[in-house]
Amino acid sequence: MSKAPVGSKANPSEFDVLSKLGEDEPYFVIRAHDPLSSALVELHAYIGAGQAGAAHNKLAEIMALTSARAPRPASSPKYRETFAISLAMEQWRDQHQD
Repeated sequence: MSKAPVGSKANPSEFDVLSKLGEDEPYFVIRAHDPLSSALVELHAYIGAGQAGAAHNKLAEIMALTSARAPRPASSPKYRETFAISLAMEQWRDQHQD
């Protein structure tokens, strides 16, 4: 039997934070099942590493993937909830500044 992939439930990343989340800290999970998942995670890494050119290219790739047909309609309740989580994250950070 092969080892579970890094970042999975069975083989968490060295930087996995799920067990460190505060009870009131909002979070968002992107699963490998999502067709945009790897590109979104890569975009996050490029932005965090300050690689603006690579981030721009990855964002252009994502936009090209979704320009023909978005994965879900914009009216999806899942998207409304995603925006609510984003807002909750912003508010949480404002209240928990170090």
